[in-house]
Amino acid sequence: MTEILYYQDAYLREFEAVVTAVSAEGIELDRTAFYPGGGGQPSDAGSLSAGGETWPIESVRKAEGRIWHRVAGGPPRTGQVVQARLDWDRRYALMRTHTAMHILCGVIWRDYGASVTGGNMELLQGRMDFEFERMGQELVHEIETRINAEVEAGRQVHTRSLPRAEAFQIPDLIRTKINLLPEGIQEVRVVEIVGLDLQADGGTHVANTREVGPMRVVDYKSKGAINKRLVVALDR
Repeated sequence: MTEILYYQDAYLREFEAVVTAVSAEGIELDRTAFYPGGGGQPSDAGSLSAGGETWPIESVRKAEGRIWHRVAGGPPRTGQVVQARLDWDRRYALMRTHTAMHILCGVIWRDYGASVTGGNMELLQGRMDFEFERMGQELVHEIETRINAEVEAGRQVHTRSLPRAEAFQIPDLIRTKINLLPEGIQEVRVVEIVGLDLQADGGTHVANTREVGPMRVVDYKSKGAINKRLVVALDR
């Protein structure tokens, strides 16, 4: 099993690892800080290097419990020690964006009682769909004001893993309309924005809401009778 470094320290930028397998899927390492994507968050990018060679990482994915790093060019060999470096600007932008989505979700759940029906994110922008019957400019402005108040509040962001049975005793742990956690997952990772939001999540986050920076609702639209979309953007 690959040691998961991105859960131990989301701010880790460089690390050393051993290549444990090379296949058509890519390269498997004994330890990795590259997030493989999931939960709406894209995968990390970066590079591996050894012996004067460098291999840009084109994508990272998880398949059947294994994390594969697809690289450009001929891969390093099994057993080789490599120096790994994340594209930190990309990772940090995704961390800020993911926490921003949790701020948005937390505010709307707390203040309006609306469940999430869908969502996705990219660098410094994300969208979330909620169970709202109506969505207008006045409500959008109110939501924007409230989410920025949570950014300025400087709330700490904590993560921890809980046994599945214990995690599901937490009220409202799953904010999506449908429980997307597979039955086979016995440990549930929980992300908490202290005083605002607590939910199951597998992505990477900043440590404090102030790191997110100003949030702007740049678009909103109806996606159905009780399904409304909000698009939020962050500054660089």
